[in-house]
This record gives sequence, structure tokens and C-alpha cells, in this order.
Amino acid sequence: MKEISCSHCGGPLSIKPGEILVTCKYCGFTGAIETGKPFEFEHSLIVNEYAGTKVAESVRSWMSGSFAAPRDLAYKATVVESELFYLPFWVVVTGARSHCSGIFERISPPITKEWDTENEYSWLVLARRGSDFPTRAYEIPLDAKIPYDFTKIDANAKVLNAELDATEANEIAKREIRSLHEFLAKDTVDRIIEMNTEFDIKNTLYLHSPIWFVNYEYKKQRYRILLEGATGEVIKGDLPSPEFKLL
Repeated sequence: MKEISCSHCGGPLSIKPGEILVTCKYCGFTGAIETGKPFEFEHSLIVNEYAGTKVAESVRSWMSGSFAAPRDLAYKATVVESELFYLPFWVVVTGARSHCSGIFERISPPITKEWDTENEYSWLVLARRGSDFPTRAYEIPLDAKIPYDFTKIDANAKVLNAELDATEANEIAKREIRSLHEFLAKDTVDRIIEMNTEFDIKNTLYLHSPIWFVNYEYKKQRYRILLEGATGEVIKGDLPSPEFKLL
């Protein structure tokens, strides 16, 4: 970690290796680390609405409603740690149109098909490298976003900076959307001959979203839950295996 000064207010900025965008916690200014220039993309914030007992209540509600959980989990589990992070995301707003051709081989004789797959996406890309965050499982509440306001960041929260720029995020979104269209094509044909995908990127926005990392203990084992801070919804949670007894 190294420390530099904010080019807007002069406050200290702690930068970790690999981070290319930094947001000042003192004034909210976002800039590129190498150039210090103002950030040219829209920077938004989703405000955290959950803390303390509300986090624990959401966790227990999720435990109670999970059919895969042991029946006593909600009242025997103990929340041992909860930490709030504001994670950086890119949202790539794009249209995608794939022209496909392939062979349907489940009948005889095989049939060659040609068709188009087209859709509009607000594709989410985590702006960090080497993370196993379940981005595809996260339904980010974009309706709740506001212009980035550092005064609305919780005092004890950790704000992570971006390690990916907009250009790389766009390429990741394109690659993942192509893979999605290939997956969808397998419902139509058994073998894909050709697929060409064109993109119409309308906007790329940068935002920070509040995610609670919650650790709980059950029967001396620890498990993790990721909780969305604006809605209280569980994004992903680890569950103990239920015990089955023969009567």
C-alpha cells in the first residue's frame, strides 16, 4: 500500500497495488491514479440501509426461509462477524445481437437452422481482479442509485477502489454476453456452426454498492453470507448440511 494526496482536496489517499481509480473519502473526488484527472464516467452510489440488528434479522429470516437449511439453524446459529464493504462495479448498458447458425441433430435427417438472438442488457462487472464474488447472482438495485456522495458512506465501511477501467469492463461484458448467447443457442441446436455478435454500447457507469460480509457459527463451524445493503436480500449464503435421521 502507498499513500498519495488527493488532487482535489489534498487529503491522503491509501492506494493498494493494482488499483487504477481512487475515490477520496474526504471529498468524494474520483480520479485516475496515474494522471489524477477527474473521472469522466458517471459515478453512482447505492446507499446502505441495513446495519446492526437489521443485518442479523435479515440473516435469520433467510435461514428460516431456506428449505435446504437445518430446521434449528435460525435460532442456534450465532452471527460472529459482520463487515460492510462498498464494492466497485461497472454497469455496461448495451444492446447485443447474435446471428447464429447450427445443426439440430436429434432427428433424422439433421436440420440446419439460422436465427438471431437479440437483447438489451445492463451487464454488471465487478471492478476487482481475482474475486469469487457471485456477480451473476447479484440483482443490483439500480433504481436506488444516486450520484456518488461520500457523506452517505457509513463511517466504519471499507470502500474498495477499481482495478479495472471502463475499456476492460466493456470487453469482459462482451465476452460474457457472447458466452450467454452460445449457452442459449444450445436450446435451439445441438451443434453451433457460426455465431457473430454485434454490440451497441449505450453507456458505461461506475458505482459503489454496499455489501455486508457476514460470518456465522453453527455447531462450531463457520459459514459466510453476502447480504445486499440496500435491500437486505441475501446474494449468496453458505448453509450447513441438514442432518437426516431414520425413524
